[in-house]
Amino acid sequence: MDRLIELLPQLLQATYETLFIASFGLVVGGLLGFVLGLALYATRAGSLFPNRVVFGILNVIVNTFRPIPFVILVFAAQPIARAFGLPGIGIGFAVFAVSVASLFAISRIVEQNLITVRPGVIEAARAAGASRSRILFRLVPRETLGALVLGYTFIVVALIDITTLTGAIGAGGLGQLALVYGYRQFNPWVTWTTVLVIIVIVQLVQFVGNALARRILRR
Repeated sequence: MDRLIELLPQLLQATYETLFIASFGLVVGGLLGFVLGLALYATRAGSLFPNRVVFGILNVIVNTFRPIPFVILVFAAQPIARAFGLPGIGIGFAVFAVSVASLFAISRIVEQNLITVRPGVIEAARAAGASRSRILFRLVPRETLGALVLGYTFIVVALIDITTLTGAIGAGGLGQLALVYGYRQFNPWVTWTTVLVIIVIVQLVQFVGNALARRILRR
């Protein structure tokens, strides 16, 4: 317990690093994933801009990268990161890896939520004179906003989980703290404290996401 108190500054720093990596990964992966998911929805058969070739290529890309376990993706992405001038270790690379991992997961969640829009809503908008682009970029996302918020909340929780694995590549965070000061030094107080911090963060994220989605769905 005394050792845990001594490590309190490191715990606070590790919590900040975990939130930093997860937040930036969500911003980058969230934006790119939304665009990719929108493209998947738009080009699928019977959608607004059906294109079998484009949809087939995008679908294969997503299905190729999405199932890769994060711990393997981290090492597989190192040569790609170095090609872009990023080191294959540290916080910068962790943000890159988390962004890639979230990109493909988010794209599929976005696509699956967008296809739930009832065809009648789209037909009514077309009959009112709305262009296909306007429907795609404004109407469809607005109709599924509540579900998208819940989907992104799920991804945030997943990102916090996988961000702890970035401790294995020297990116800091709660994972590295638990590994170095908990597991390797046989200190269960440190290990379980990091677990508790992660649980608290996840509960807060889930609470905020649920509350926001509930507010949107009531409108």
